Amino acid sequence: MKSNSLESKNIKKYDLIVIGSGAGLEVANAAAQSGLKVAIVEKSRMGGTCLNRGCIPSKLLIHSADVAEIIKMGDLFGIRVEKFSIDFQKIVDRVNGIIDSDSNDISNAFKNLANPKLFPLECKFVAEKTLLVGREKITANMILIAAGTRPAIPKIKGLATLNYVTSDEALRIDRQPGVLTIIGGGYIAAELSHFFGSLGTKVNIIHHRETLIPDEDEEISKKFTEIYSKKYNVYLECVSALVTKKNGKFVISAKTRNSGRYLEIESDQLLVATGRVPNSDYIDLSKTGVDVDGDGFIKVNKTLETNVEGIFALGDIIGRYQFRHSANLEAQYAYYNILNYKKKIPVDYSAMPHAIFSSPQVAGVGYTEQELKQKSNKDYVKSIYRYIDTAMGRALEDKEGFVKFLVSKETRKILGCHIIGTHASVLIHEVLVAMKSGDGTIDNISRTVHVHPALSEVVARAAVTM
Repeated sequence: MKSNSLESKNIKKYDLIVIGSGAGLEVANAAAQSGLKVAIVEKSRMGGTCLNRGCIPSKLLIHSADVAEIIKMGDLFGIRVEKFSIDFQKIVDRVNGIIDSDSNDISNAFKNLANPKLFPLECKFVAEKTLLVGREKITANMILIAAGTRPAIPKIKGLATLNYVTSDEALRIDRQPGVLTIIGGGYIAAELSHFFGSLGTKVNIIHHRETLIPDEDEEISKKFTEIYSKKYNVYLECVSALVTKKNGKFVISAKTRNSGRYLEIESDQLLVATGRVPNSDYIDLSKTGVDVDGDGFIKVNKTLETNVEGIFALGDIIGRYQFRHSANLEAQYAYYNILNYKKKIPVDYSAMPHAIFSSPQVAGVGYTEQELKQKSNKDYVKSIYRYIDTAMGRALEDKEGFVKFLVSKETRKILGCHIIGTHASVLIHEVLVAMKSGDGTIDNISRTVHVHPALSEVVARAAVTM
């Protein structure tokens, strides 16, 4: 009895423990300001995946690719650029300098704080609501798990022995490859193809599905695949079976699904972009009784609480939406529900958007058409309007872009909107406001006066034709 009593005295008690310093950091700060005694556990750099290995560094890099692409198109607009060169190291150093500075600033801000208390160490559960952090044990009645995800590594023969890169390393690569092969065809592959390809790298994409970005609306993914197949070497319905190295080059042997024959694809570098897996296995959740699904994502209810009272989770690790903006939304609800435990409220995910910062850009919200086709109770109409049929679309020479609306036939509510083309990530926001405001109908857009000849007219005209 004495040893157990002594052991419990050595466990540091907090009101709230937050695991992860991405969106969870917002909850930790707000809870501390509200008077709770808070601990933050973060084994890696402060700021989470988005700041250090995801959306922020990738978009900084991609802007360089956007600039390069505009320069290459100069002749189309009567501007001759005889030649230009790429300083790849400068591009990467600029991005890493910004990211590392921001992350270090966050770390420095917490170094001398007593509340929230930062534990810059690995952690794992060792008992109910009890964590081992380094050599210390900490506990709290309320715990928020926001530990994120990591790149998924497929089981391909020979891959484990080679120095391939994932999206984590690709954003810090110090030498531009002459030829890059990407295994995967989702949004990460789409964005990094644009980055490396626009800067002059020859890009191969190997994907096992029929189209690239297959989770998008079917017409969007089809058009996107058509465009990318003209820019890069795209191998669809191909399964990577073997990876070897020959004379310093990566050699990928991929089996085509239709013919059964094998292709051998050689490159200077190999990038694996086949999705992401949750970090739940790192923290030994079974010791505290938290349930996960078959893929390892933490199961939470509508209020973000797990099956264990007082333990919440948010962000990528719960597998609902893997976006920083959705994690930020969840952080607001998690904070409220932790502080108002007896009056918890469900998260409102309505009109949750996403965007792919490729070239062309892609953005979407709501149902895809293939999802609506599967729902017998969803009677809908659709409208498509092309960028090139607007004044600004002609000015930009965007011949491929379009806006697609899916609208309820009965109520005229916007069920979905999908955009491919210039500034799609910006144009989608008008639709989000229309969906969240008032009656959520397409008429909120069609009745609104739009600036002529701004690019937003393409959204307005798609709405007017409904």
